[in-house]
Amino acid sequence: MTPDAARRRAVGQILLLAAGFLVLVAISTASVLLVNKARKDSGLVVHTVEVQNQISNLLLEIRRAESDARGFLLTREPELLRDHEAAVATVIPNVDRLIRSISDNPRQADNVKKLKAAVEARLDQFATEMNFVKQNRVDGAVALVLEAAAGNTTGTIRRIADEMQTEEARRFGERTVNADRSQQLAAVVTIAGSGLVIALAGISIFLVRRSASARDEAEALLRDNNLNLESTVDERTADLREANDEIQRFAYIVSHDLRSPLVNIMGFTSELEELRGDIFRRIASLARAQSSAPVAPDNATDSAEPVLEGADRQLSQDFSEALGFIKSSIAKMDRLITAILNLTREGRREFVPVQIDTRELIETIVSTVAHQAAEAEATIHIEPLPDIVSDRLAMEQIFSNLIDNALKYLEPGVPGEIHIRGRTKLGFAIFEVSDNGRGIDPKDHQRIFDLFRRAGTQDKPGQGIGLAHVRALVRRLGGTMSVASELNHGSTFTTTLPIRWAATNRNRES
Repeated sequence: MTPDAARRRAVGQILLLAAGFLVLVAISTASVLLVNKARKDSGLVVHTVEVQNQISNLLLEIRRAESDARGFLLTREPELLRDHEAAVATVIPNVDRLIRSISDNPRQADNVKKLKAAVEARLDQFATEMNFVKQNRVDGAVALVLEAAAGNTTGTIRRIADEMQTEEARRFGERTVNADRSQQLAAVVTIAGSGLVIALAGISIFLVRRSASARDEAEALLRDNNLNLESTVDERTADLREANDEIQRFAYIVSHDLRSPLVNIMGFTSELEELRGDIFRRIASLARAQSSAPVAPDNATDSAEPVLEGADRQLSQDFSEALGFIKSSIAKMDRLITAILNLTREGRREFVPVQIDTRELIETIVSTVAHQAAEAEATIHIEPLPDIVSDRLAMEQIFSNLIDNALKYLEPGVPGEIHIRGRTKLGFAIFEVSDNGRGIDPKDHQRIFDLFRRAGTQDKPGQGIGLAHVRALVRRLGGTMSVASELNHGSTFTTTLPIRWAATNRNRES
């Protein structure tokens, strides 16, 4: 499959998934809304039925109160009086409950006001009738009953209640229609949504199977490529290992072969120095003979410096200075050759991972440079350090170089402050060696890690190998190294190493 086709397939799958997700969200949202609406409409239907029942119950209690009142007038039975009072006691609470129930219908507000007024008037009549009966004024009670019948208070209550029932019946019909419609819509949406979900599931299954087939093909191709890649990597690794070994052998041979002529140069330089003494003693003797000066005593040693004057003295000084330059250059070249030999030997050494108490290792290194720190008036602070598994000799060389450089490049006359700290992060130990020394120009931050390259004023002994060697060791240990510094503001060297380094292919490839 071409990259463009794979890209188009990926885009199509993403769009299909996005469409399916939007459809599911829309269906779910519509279903929730319709179900809530159906539940609300059903609740309104139930509410309307409850209002109708409350109106019927109110009328029933009023009739019951009237029947018990008339029975009591005729028979004077106490039980009828109790029933009458019980019926009267439920009327007002029923009216109040009815008022609360129809609060959502403004059209019922006038009816319920009229109903409440008529009910209260009828209850007042009941109360007066019962008082007359209790006072044995039966004629007065009968007259009130006849008056209530003539005023048709009960008929008014029934008429208002019928009007309210009619209104609630109308609302019941509307709400029933709405509830049925909402349920039908919810059912339609649910069925349609289920169909879409099934269709999307089928399409998804088809795409998944097709993707699985493409993935299997890709995995088979990848396995074949990996086999070829592994063989290629093995070949390149073998070539690199052979080239690395050849470079190390070449460096060793060159360094070894350079030492032989260097020894000859050193020998001839010593002979030239001895010959210089003979030449200038002879010149001094000739000069004294020409000037009739006294001849040097016979007991004068051969090594005594001849007494010269004028141009002869200047020539002797120039000759000595030239020999001094030759000897210092020979010594520097000898140190460089020794350093190269050490680097080649270190490159061939196999690292051995061991558990290292980092603080104990640093304290040992600091104790060996205590006299340098005292001369530089420097204080070395060792802060908490994480323990790691690594090559101990390589760790000693890394921190020895960093601490030695920190002491070497302190500001003269300024008390030195060197801090060594460490922390862990994501399986790595991060060590920092910071100082308040002369600092390094940012443009030289990479230069100082190059072999035989140094930065700043060259007023300290060194061959420009230390930091290059340190970075090579850090890389062999699977870590990284960096520096943060500015001129006259000190330096901080950061070394990041694995907390648990394992000697895998690093040793074989180095």
